[in-house]
Amino acid sequence: MKVSICGKGGCGKSTVTSLLAKALARREKEVLVIDSDESNYGLHRQLGVELPGDFTEYFGGKETVLNDMMLSKFTHQFFQETWTMKDIPEKYYSMKDGVKLMVSGKIHQANEGCSCAMGTVMTQFIQNLQISKDQFALLDMEAGVEHFGRGIDNGVDLVLMIVDPSYESLQLSRKVGELAKSIEKPFYYIFNKVTEENREMLYENVWKPERVAACLGLDAAIMKEGLTGKELSEEPEAIERLADFLLSMISKREETHVTGTV
Repeated sequence: MKVSICGKGGCGKSTVTSLLAKALARREKEVLVIDSDESNYGLHRQLGVELPGDFTEYFGGKETVLNDMMLSKFTHQFFQETWTMKDIPEKYYSMKDGVKLMVSGKIHQANEGCSCAMGTVMTQFIQNLQISKDQFALLDMEAGVEHFGRGIDNGVDLVLMIVDPSYESLQLSRKVGELAKSIEKPFYYIFNKVTEENREMLYENVWKPERVAACLGLDAAIMKEGLTGKELSEEPEAIERLADFLLSMISKREETHVTGTV
């Protein structure tokens, strides 16, 4: 299953991505985490690995990718055939405890240009990535909804939006839901930083409360590890249930497929 994990800046996308990846790996699933946010420099620390090389460099780097895009009038295909997780060159991933991390690309210096090259490579990569029923690709998206505009979400099976207790996040829940529906992708909300005081307000103001798949409480231990750049070690019950929920979705999809082909 390929899953887009999105939301506004600071809502906890990387935290949920890391915790969920670890939970799925504990269930003996092969997990690929894709850091698709050029501004994020902390996801690898949460997973306890070194930052791998920018995947865009595999195709010659940002400048080469942009030139190829311009010369072909944005029709250039960087992938001539499907890829699997095993096809990712060792230089472009880090791995620990069954979780593999790859990075689309980062902004390393001033005036180096926009992130269009990374977005194009990642859009094509996720569309060409072939995974089995025991594999998960979790995409930690850039903040906001630009990834929908780039078409990255066209290649996923599911959209998870992280919603924190803020007006901006609750307003964005409608837009994300509408965008996901427009490309016929199922979507669910994950409430983050939930307390007894804000839980009811979150349910009352999110666009589709029936689409809430998990509620992650405000956890001091997780916050401390995140603030100090340590690997996340907590195993929140909400994340464990979310992992089981995703696995149940795959099982139901397989049952439907078998029933439909008999």
